[in-house]
Amino acid sequence: MGVVARELEASGLATTSITMVREHTARVKQPRALFVPYPFGHPLGDADDRPGQLRVIRAALALLERSAGPVLEDFVDERYAAREELNLPQAASVPSTPKEVDPADEISALRPWHEAWLREHDGRTGIGLSGVDPRRFREVIRFLQDYAAGKDGEPPESSAGVPVPRFIRLVADDLKAFYYESRMAQTGERDFQAIARWFWGETALADLLRRTRDRMKATGDPALDAVAFGIAR
Repeated sequence: MGVVARELEASGLATTSITMVREHTARVKQPRALFVPYPFGHPLGDADDRPGQLRVIRAALALLERSAGPVLEDFVDERYAAREELNLPQAASVPSTPKEVDPADEISALRPWHEAWLREHDGRTGIGLSGVDPRRFREVIRFLQDYAAGKDGEPPESSAGVPVPRFIRLVADDLKAFYYESRMAQTGERDFQAIARWFWGETALADLLRRTRDRMKATGDPALDAVAFGIAR
């Protein structure tokens, strides 16, 4: 982003940005950047916190008033100032016990809550990376169960030319978005850490994603190892 911003600035277009890695941004000397103290993946702060998100956006846009750069300013949020660990818990850091629930049934049970989320947010959702309709998530679960058990098959609605590991990586993020949004609609919880701990510690889908990760890591293929890391974070 820093290189792109500098090229745009050289063409006479002012730029501003939001960064989550202060040291990197300082090193590449972006023309204008706002550092935010939030977990990766949440550059605007807490989910559903519209006033807070607007403050971040306005602070980033305010940097456009600065004609000379590079400019790197910190966005202060006292709620996060005292936190030593901002990144979300990963599968390996959350204790879990085997679940007797089928994750496909778990998805069916959460569906009314996800529909409530969509109603409350005018249809906005983080689902969509894989291209799979959420109504077919049960089929995705069956595919993942077979994959984790060592079987190879054709994923449902896989885009032409998309390798199976890549599809799994994308659909895992879609499934996690479904669970996270359902949880927020069901409980009103907005704390990043609490939702991640619930997912990795208390859901059957998390156990399935762990098994999927384990099959990939067992190959010893560095490329699959990288995909496995993304699945279980």
